[in-house]
Amino acid sequence: MSNRIAKATLSALALVLCAAVLWQAYTTFQARYLRPFDNQATLFDGSQLRLPAELAGPGPIRVVHFWDPACPCNVGNQQHLADLVSQFAGQDVAFHVVQKPGSHGQLPTSLASLQPIASLPGSEHLPASPAVAIWDRQGHLAYFGPYSEGAVCNASNSFIEPILKALLAGRPVTASNTLAVGCYCPWTG
Repeated sequence: MSNRIAKATLSALALVLCAAVLWQAYTTFQARYLRPFDNQATLFDGSQLRLPAELAGPGPIRVVHFWDPACPCNVGNQQHLADLVSQFAGQDVAFHVVQKPGSHGQLPTSLASLQPIASLPGSEHLPASPAVAIWDRQGHLAYFGPYSEGAVCNASNSFIEPILKALLAGRPVTASNTLAVGCYCPWTG
């Protein structure tokens, strides 16, 4: 009888120990790799953005990617951006990048063709990144805001493809102030 009790006790202890190890693994994974999705709306106001002198005026459609290397929201965004570059780069669309001041990092090789802009007037007032600004062929700001709305970014929920297609077709776009909910990191601070 005592042998049965000992086996049952050992089984119960093993079960409790196994559950504790699984719980510890789960909480460690969650704390390290999962970021909570902040459901706060962000207003992207492009009224102060200006192209630098060397890019201003008539020219190709200019897409400027605002990038913070430390932002975990870049993961899905960078693949989407690489898809945009491969889809539109040969169609009179130039792609540029502005890196968050004071940050250090290197874009993935799939985005090596983005031309860096050292300083973009008005970018110090950006609310968050990743973000994108698009200037039309006349040099007017057509769009400023996020790539998409929601926790992830891809072609199915992107704002960018329809805007680029409209600009390439010669249709005017004016959307320099955008309110969206998504995965963003603060640009300042």
